[in-house]
Amino acid sequence: MKLLLDSCVSPSLIAQIVERGHEAHWVGHWPADPGDAEILGSALKEGQIIVTLDKDFGELAVAFAQPHCGIIRLVNLPLATQAAVCLAAIDQHGAELQHGAIVTAEPGRLRIRPPPASDVPDS
Repeated sequence: MKLLLDSCVSPSLIAQIVERGHEAHWVGHWPADPGDAEILGSALKEGQIIVTLDKDFGELAVAFAQPHCGIIRLVNLPLATQAAVCLAAIDQHGAELQHGAIVTAEPGRLRIRPPPASDVPDS
């Protein structure tokens, strides 16, 4: 899977994510931060799931119906566990994420907002 880590996420997660066979990039390596709407649009264009610590991308996706390739939000997790939790979210909900789900990962639980019904593949 392709992931785009928001600038608020530590780039130290990249090594563990890549080690598990995924592609990962960090917004902090971009020349400038263009803002959340542009980041979400870029991730959509590149087929990347956003990994973030804040609510802004979820708000763009839900309240403003901005299309996306999935969002993982890490909430109140120590840096040492963020990569493992992110990878667990991908392992458990990867298919849903690729179709626009939003996964909120908190200590001890993952919550998922499924993709819009029209985007879910037939079983």
